[in-house]
Amino acid sequence: MPSSMQSEMGVESQSRMGAASVGEDCPAPETQDAGSGEKICRQPDSPRAAIEVALLTGGQDPHYATGLAVALAARGVAVDVIGSDAVDGPEMHATPRLRFFNLHGNKNQTGIGAKGKRVLLVYLRLMRYAATAQPRILHVLWNNQIETFDRTLLLVYYKALGKEIVLTAHNVNAARRDGKDSWLNRFTLKVQYRLADHIFVHTGKMKAELIEQFQVNESAVSVIPYGINNAVPDTDLSPAEARRRLGIGPEEKTILFFGAIKNYKGLEYLVPAFQKIAVTDKDYRLIIAGERKKGSEEYFDQVQQTIAQDSSRERILQKIEFIPDHETELYFKAADVAVLPYSEIFQSGIFFLAYSFGLPVIATDVGSFQDDVIEGKTGFICKPCDSDDLAAAMEKYFASDLFRDLPRHRLEIREYAHSRHSWEVVGTMTQNVYRTLLGKGLLGTSGLGKV
Repeated sequence: MPSSMQSEMGVESQSRMGAASVGEDCPAPETQDAGSGEKICRQPDSPRAAIEVALLTGGQDPHYATGLAVALAARGVAVDVIGSDAVDGPEMHATPRLRFFNLHGNKNQTGIGAKGKRVLLVYLRLMRYAATAQPRILHVLWNNQIETFDRTLLLVYYKALGKEIVLTAHNVNAARRDGKDSWLNRFTLKVQYRLADHIFVHTGKMKAELIEQFQVNESAVSVIPYGINNAVPDTDLSPAEARRRLGIGPEEKTILFFGAIKNYKGLEYLVPAFQKIAVTDKDYRLIIAGERKKGSEEYFDQVQQTIAQDSSRERILQKIEFIPDHETELYFKAADVAVLPYSEIFQSGIFFLAYSFGLPVIATDVGSFQDDVIEGKTGFICKPCDSDDLAAAMEKYFASDLFRDLPRHRLEIREYAHSRHSWEVVGTMTQNVYRTLLGKGLLGTSGLGKV
C-alpha cells in the first residue's frame, strides 16, 4: 500500500484453558452453568487469566460480539459471552479462553405470552449469572429488551455486586436519531452513562456529545474504532461472477445501497439522485438490498412510489429482505461503489463492511463519515439531504481514476481499513482499558491516548 495513503488514511462451549465442552467426558469436576443449569466440565488445575470479562450482548449483533470476543481471547483475556441463538456460532465453541452462555435463547419467539416469559427468564438468568460469575468486569455491548430497567436498576444491581461496568455506546442517543426522543429516554441514558465506569464510543464527535449533553467525565470515555465485520464470508467469488449472478452487465456502472431500510438512511434522496443520472447514461444500475424495518413502512412505501413513477425503475434491482452473511459478498463484489446517503448517524457498520471488500464509498457529510473517507482515494463526500449534490458526487466518482482503476484501488482500500479497524487494534485498546480499571497498569500506550 502506498505510504501516502497510509499517512492519510447458557451453554459453555469450552473452558478457558482447554476443558472439554458440555456433554464430553472429562476428568474435571462438573459445575453448574449460572443461567441454564447445564453441566460444564472444567480443568481444576487451569491457571486463572490475568483479566476476566463478561460481554453482555443483549442477544444481538453477533458480528461485533464475535469479533471482539475472539480478539480479546487471542490476547489472553478470559471471556464469557452472554448471548442468544443468534449470537451463537462456531467461534463460540472452538476458541480457547472463551465461554458461551446462551441466556437469551431464541429471540424470535411469537406470541405475547411466550415473549414475556422469555424476557422474564432472561433477566433472572442475567442476575443469577452476575451474582455467581468470576469476571469482575461486565462489558455491556447492547442493552436488553427493557432499556429503562437496564440503564438504571440492573446497573445498580451490578454495581452492588462490586462489578466494574464498561459500556460500548454504539449510539449516544439512538432515540433522537430515530425521532423518538423523550425526557425519560434522556434521563435513563444519563443514569446509565453516570453508572458506567468506562464508556467506549466510535468517534470523537460521539465523545464530545457524551461530555456536552450528558456531562460525562472526559477521562471516562475512550474512542475506539468500529471493528470490521470479519464474520461475513469472503470467498474466491470474482466481481465478474457476482455481476453475472445478479444479471448485471460487465459495462454497467453499479451503485449499491445495502442494509436495513430505516427513515434516517436517506433512500428517499438516493432514488431521485439515481433517476437524475440515469437520464444521461443508460449504463447506470442501482441495487437496493436490505430488510425493511418495523416502523418504516410508510417511509418505504413513499420510496417505492418514487421508483415506480420513473422509467429508470427497470434499472433498479431490489432485494427487500434480510441478507444472510453467506450472500453478502455477492452484492459488495458486484457493485462499483457503495452509497450511504444517511440524513443522520455517527458511524455505520456498513461503511466498514464496504471497505473490507475494497469497495469505495460515497457518503453524506454526517457523523464522522468525513473522517474515514479520503477524497478520491477511498470515496467521496456529499451534502446530506441533497439529491442534486449526491447525483453530482456519483457522476464525479464514475469519472474519477478511483473508478477507472478500481481493481488496484480495491486492494488499497482493504489494507487501509484493516490497518485502522482490525479487531486486533480494537482488542488491544479494549484490553488496555480493562487493565486500567483493574489497577494492573498498562500493557503500553497503544489505544490510551484517547482515554
